[in-house]
Amino acid sequence: MYIFKDTNYDFLGKKWPFIIFSLVVTALGIGSLVLKGGPEYGLDFRGGALIDVRFSSRPPVDEVRKALGQAIKGEITVQEVSGANDLQIGVELKEGTPEARALALQAARGQVDQLLKTLFATPAGKLDFHNVGQDTLVEKLREPFARAGVSLNDIQLTEAVQAMLSYRNTPPRSGLISSLSELASVAGVTPAMLPVLNAELALSRYSIRNVEVVSPKVTGELRNQALLATLYALAAMLIYIAFRFEWTYGLAAVVAVFHDTIMTVGLFSLFNKPIDLTVVAALLTLVGYSMNDTIVVFDRIRENQKLIRREAYDKIVNLSLNQTLSRTTLTAGLTFLTCLALYIFGGPVLHGFAFALVVGIIVGTYSSIFIAAPLVIYLREYLESRKKAVVCLLYTSDAADE
Repeated sequence: MYIFKDTNYDFLGKKWPFIIFSLVVTALGIGSLVLKGGPEYGLDFRGGALIDVRFSSRPPVDEVRKALGQAIKGEITVQEVSGANDLQIGVELKEGTPEARALALQAARGQVDQLLKTLFATPAGKLDFHNVGQDTLVEKLREPFARAGVSLNDIQLTEAVQAMLSYRNTPPRSGLISSLSELASVAGVTPAMLPVLNAELALSRYSIRNVEVVSPKVTGELRNQALLATLYALAAMLIYIAFRFEWTYGLAAVVAVFHDTIMTVGLFSLFNKPIDLTVVAALLTLVGYSMNDTIVVFDRIRENQKLIRREAYDKIVNLSLNQTLSRTTLTAGLTFLTCLALYIFGGPVLHGFAFALVVGIIVGTYSSIFIAAPLVIYLREYLESRKKAVVCLLYTSDAADE
């Protein structure tokens, strides 16, 4: 399918506006990174508290995100877990001593728990059975059981509470039960205890299953691994293109991909957008996408060199760019529309990922035409001028000897 047929656009003649634009945006992005002390990292790389919450039905993600964002200072992430009624809530924790971070973790858990109780209207005066520990439950039930004539010593009460919590936490319940009447089947729970349990306890629609801290050390390792993954990908592609074409093509392609990556990261800094693991995944996707687009152009240049031997190299390059224009437009255009829809409708969780793809596709497409192709011509002309200089030097030396 051809959108453009028999075109003869002078792409190489229009390269300088795009090169200047790239230099300006890259300089602004690098300047922003320097002034801000590097990229703004998300919780994946900066560290914080991760709170896993399970719901009895599909959770209202946007409602939870809005409530947490209004009540808790710092960065908040709310991600829905695929295939389950679970949310993973990330809360930023300030760096400090382990003791200070432990206190901050407890405070964050308490804030999240309180907000969820407010959102889902846990009855006042009743203890939420889905989010209570053993000691608190024992203290809550001791006096009501005594008033109701349920004779239990501390050991028996503790064993009964342990059995109830064990039943609650055992799969397939995994922290949530549908009714307090289910506890009638638990060892140590008598019929006389059920009215007390119904009077004193309530069942919310959520359960905080796990709370953990992602330390700065772990996030530092993630940053290093993400950087190494990108560099390894670039090195492997350089070797492949140098082997399949020439080293000049490989160098031009890698420079173009570096250009795409640096520009994208710079724009993240300019727009104050955090970089997390999903953004790294998008950057690695762009490395492959941009490289593939560049290889298609280079492959057509190589084919035309065999077919049109007498034509000047820059004209062969320009012809190749025109011949691959329809393919580039179709591939980049459709991919861009898909990523744009993801950016508009994908929600906050995918916002950074989609932004990186939208920006990267635009930058990667024009870099194949206006960065990589002119760079190949420059490198080829430079090598030819060096060869001519060496030949002239040898000729002059031979003439002098004669």
